[in-house]
Amino acid sequence: MGVPVPQPQFLNMAVVATTPLGATETLACLQAIEAERGRERPFANAPRTLDLDLILHGDTMVETPELAVPHTRFRERAFVLEPLAEIAPELRDPVTGATVAELLRRLER
Repeated sequence: MGVPVPQPQFLNMAVVATTPLGATETLACLQAIEAERGRERPFANAPRTLDLDLILHGDTMVETPELAVPHTRFRERAFVLEPLAEIAPELRDPVTGATVAELLRRLER
């Protein structure tokens, strides 16, 4: 996991969308958007100018060196669950079966 690197304040948001693309292709599109906007990756956990993560992709479950869907740590991150619960509280985690709202409530305990 590494040593935490100080990060500047950032704007965080969630988007729910429908796509005909698979998870790997969706990730490639997100990374292309980051690159088009000048995202650099000078070292692991470097401060980001833009960070687009694929958290869930329907009921898809992927585990490769390049991609993990669902995102491996999203259940532990209020900064992911809070905005997602605002727009899609009934969205389900295909691993646990819990809704986003349930995951957030568990985290807040």
